[in-house]
Amino acid sequence: MNTKQPENCKISRRDFLKIAGVGGAASAFLGSLPKVQKVLAQGAEGSAYNLTDPAKQVYSICQQCNTQCGIKVKIVDGVAVKIEGNPYSPWNLVPHMAYDTPLADMGKIDAPLCPKGQAGLQAAYDPFRITQVLKRAGKRGENKWITIPFDQAITEIVEGGKLFADVSGEESREVEGLRALRALTDAKVMKDMNSAIGKIRSEKDVEKKKALVEQFKTDFAADLDKMIDPEHPDFGPKNNEILYFWGRKKGGRADIAHRLFGSGLGTTNRHGHTTVCQGSLYFSGKSMSDQWDAATSKFTGGAKAYWQGDTASAQFVIFVGSSPFEGNYGPTNRVPRITDRLAKGELKFAVIDPRLSKIGGKAWKWLPNKPGSEGAIALALIQWVIANERYDVKYLSNANKAASAAGKEPTWCNAPWLVKIDKEKGTAGKFLRGSELALVEKKEVEADGKKVVTYETLPSDGTEPVVFATDPFVVLDADSNPVLFDPNDADRSVVAGQLFVENANVGEFVVKSGLQVLKESANAKTMEEWSEIAGIRVKDLEDLAFEFTSYGKNACVDIHRGVSQHTNGYYNVISWYNLALLIGNFDWRGGQVYASTYDISGSKAEGPFVLSKADPGALAPFGLSLIRHDAKYEESTIYMNLPEEQHYPAKRNWYPLASDVYEEIIPSAGDAYPYPIKAAFMYMGSPVYSLPGGHKWIEILQDVKKIPLYVANDILVGETSMYADYIFPDVTYLERWEFGGSHPNITFKVQGVRNPVIAPLTGTVKVYGQEMAMQYEAMLLAIAEKLELPNFGPNGLGEGVDYNHPDDLYLRMVMNLAYGEKKDLEDAVPEASPEEIDLFIKSRSHLPKAVFDPERWQAITGDLWPRVVTVLARGGRFQAYEKGYPGDGVFPGFFDEPNIVPTGTKYGKLINMYLEKNTGVKHAGTGKSLSPVPTYVEPYMGFDGNVIDDSADGYDLKLITYREIAQTKSRTQGNYWLKALLPENFVLMNSEDAQKRRLNDGDQIRISSASNPEGEWDFGNGHKRGITGKVKIIEGMRPGVIAFALGFGHWAYGAQDISIDGTTIAGDERRYEGIHANAAMRTDPLVTNTCLFDPVGGSAVFYDTQVKVEKV
Repeated sequence: MNTKQPENCKISRRDFLKIAGVGGAASAFLGSLPKVQKVLAQGAEGSAYNLTDPAKQVYSICQQCNTQCGIKVKIVDGVAVKIEGNPYSPWNLVPHMAYDTPLADMGKIDAPLCPKGQAGLQAAYDPFRITQVLKRAGKRGENKWITIPFDQAITEIVEGGKLFADVSGEESREVEGLRALRALTDAKVMKDMNSAIGKIRSEKDVEKKKALVEQFKTDFAADLDKMIDPEHPDFGPKNNEILYFWGRKKGGRADIAHRLFGSGLGTTNRHGHTTVCQGSLYFSGKSMSDQWDAATSKFTGGAKAYWQGDTASAQFVIFVGSSPFEGNYGPTNRVPRITDRLAKGELKFAVIDPRLSKIGGKAWKWLPNKPGSEGAIALALIQWVIANERYDVKYLSNANKAASAAGKEPTWCNAPWLVKIDKEKGTAGKFLRGSELALVEKKEVEADGKKVVTYETLPSDGTEPVVFATDPFVVLDADSNPVLFDPNDADRSVVAGQLFVENANVGEFVVKSGLQVLKESANAKTMEEWSEIAGIRVKDLEDLAFEFTSYGKNACVDIHRGVSQHTNGYYNVISWYNLALLIGNFDWRGGQVYASTYDISGSKAEGPFVLSKADPGALAPFGLSLIRHDAKYEESTIYMNLPEEQHYPAKRNWYPLASDVYEEIIPSAGDAYPYPIKAAFMYMGSPVYSLPGGHKWIEILQDVKKIPLYVANDILVGETSMYADYIFPDVTYLERWEFGGSHPNITFKVQGVRNPVIAPLTGTVKVYGQEMAMQYEAMLLAIAEKLELPNFGPNGLGEGVDYNHPDDLYLRMVMNLAYGEKKDLEDAVPEASPEEIDLFIKSRSHLPKAVFDPERWQAITGDLWPRVVTVLARGGRFQAYEKGYPGDGVFPGFFDEPNIVPTGTKYGKLINMYLEKNTGVKHAGTGKSLSPVPTYVEPYMGFDGNVIDDSADGYDLKLITYREIAQTKSRTQGNYWLKALLPENFVLMNSEDAQKRRLNDGDQIRISSASNPEGEWDFGNGHKRGITGKVKIIEGMRPGVIAFALGFGHWAYGAQDISIDGTTIAGDERRYEGIHANAAMRTDPLVTNTCLFDPVGGSAVFYDTQVKVEKV
């Protein structure tokens, strides 16, 4: 499996050696490619535009940021020379081109693309790209490496041993390899253990719980040696000591990763980066989208997703902590829609943001609030809307699915459902149920050989009983009589007669409606008090509430990081979603919209290839995860073994309502809580740079005792991969496969497909006898081959279906996409014509067979080959414009006017105003139960429940971040075209604050905080850097708040010198420019190696730090 460089990618060192030194070290980096330079130069010199030949254009999707816009890449002699937008894609064109438009007619039709997308060429041809496997040759973080063959690296991480015997201090250190860590390999035993652990968790009696632990040890005595700790069986097997975590990753690569690390290696520790982006936004959405499941009698199944505002159609929008002119999936897709409608007078909006963002400068009102007060503002608006009765009574009264259908509403909520109130404490608890009022009787019957539970009413008048599939919920009619209903009943409509039920006596219970509980929470403070908290005038709050409720359902809220990345982020978010619920705008054009994607798993149509059935020999991972997600602290054996007075606070937080808590991963491993990690694998992430307080990871990553083996996949040597033991080279988005999914602002059903556009610049390797690009997939396949995993290689996708090459999986996923979501091709895309198939093949003739082999592709896809070509030739599958926006338009009206058209992609289910699940969840730091409705939680709060105030020590400014359109956090650092637009960032400061500090525009300043009083980055390799940059004095910033743009001030990704095979390769100082102040962001006073965090929604906190600014 020796690496082989493609002939057309040979490295010329003429220019590159100037920065790369001499000798063999430079071959580990891509360097300068003469052929690329020549082709690009020819394009610059030519007078005629000659890039319109459709046979030299390949459609794919971008990943310069997470928007995933469609792209059309233009190829000359195998070199990508220009990137445009994809006119078939709704991301790029309004309206987008009809899907059946022949590819041959599209050569001259391009679509818009933002500067970052166009600069993707420089990401692909970055001279600092890794092209060989790097192995650490010094201490972690010293940036001393040697190059080793791909197959040697695979052998070492699988077999372990004295892998670093040549490194001082590690001569005798034994590293456990993956073979040893894959301890438990019997899927049936795993499932049986998990079932037993479920009983341990659910048992509340401590002595009985301990007895169940002893029973577990007896029942599974033969396999206790494979457990992390038999005294804590809920930790799971030693397989869980394998950690896999990732940065940006999409479908396809997500599937192969799950197959290897989950089904193959059997670890439960597979964690993404969600909480560094907008975690509490996702997990608030997950809570509010939970559905009632009669089979388990639980609210469950909520999607890790969220709603955005349909800014393309709304007449009024409130942007909160969102700036689509600079980020938030906006620049290519949303900006043209917003600006066009604004210019025509069709759109009016307000912006709530401490900084006058680009969109704020065009707002009807810019309200510069105090950071962290976003939820308080929403609660103030809720109070006003309810008090002035400007809510949608009909929508809120619909109690179940049938009622919403009868009222022609796409969704419904639980606003009128009755909630039991604790008579002594006055706190809201679980929903009232029919059985508690003795109005139904539980029955068990046999149906099709299965036991079915029903609940039947007890009529006294001889009429037939009403049969419910679940213990029914209760609302009151107009006469205060209880009315029973099933939330999911599609036949029996129940409309509540009363929305506001306050301390009513129903049976032996005191009850309130969910909406009443919300009202009381919003009324916990007066409008004047909310105004003081937010720093916004009462008149502005009232004007905003009035305006929001003046357009019927044709108004929306658009919220993002500025709302979610606080210690109170979860409750901030649900407060704004509840405001939207009051006008019932979900799934309506101009209201709150939800993402919709075409299925790539084959599950909906039950073919042509069902991925869930193609995982032979799959293990069944179980046990508590490293980040303690989806688990309650009180149910753990850790809690069980502690004396009562030591229960709270827990050592670290637990996340029963969140997952993918990025900031918890390595700090938890460093604390070995709940258990140690033996091997960590990171895919294309940069948490040391991207996380608040990410510098706290460095000391842990450098400690080989805390993380004995650390393997990274990266395109360049990054701020986090520089501490790895091995770095495997990966390819850019122009060289690989992925399925991009969608975002809520896209009101069309879509599925963009990333597919190879240029030859892999990393060379190729052989795995399972197949030549393939040396990239992420090759590493995973090679590990599987070495371990002889049954779900890879021969018959790896099922009997007679091999998984020897990435194409074997990815093309089958495209088959599912082309086939559609109905049987018998009823939802299939059209077949490509012979001429279009020929054009498709010609457009990829520059790709090597390791990447594109028409014969191999046709053999895999069979009869679906022409439909697969249709999808890939267009860069994905995109719903027609008229399907996304059915109807002729939107007109002003109030809630009872039927002329507002629903969106084409619908969420279409229950939305929880009242979150019953929260009443059974406790804060692991304080032991207090969570609120089931929006409530005001103070920002700047530590894990112990105390508000942090560092102002007495001179930290009197609040620090926030924002996004410039010209940069992402890490991916665009080597894009010099973007550097020309904005070489460095600045610290934005109001003139009032600058005068107090005697600062002038352009002065060099240092930022420090209570948790970083020195105001510096310590990279742990003898290299330190001050948190310093230039100040920019503006009026468009709330006094007392400063801001800096993310994406600047890198110290890796080509910015720093690196030693490879004994030769120093010099970094490029241009990549170093600007300030990055994440190291100043506050760490938690109790959990000191971790930034502040939202204990409920998991967000890493960017906006709750008090800092000091000093001139240097």
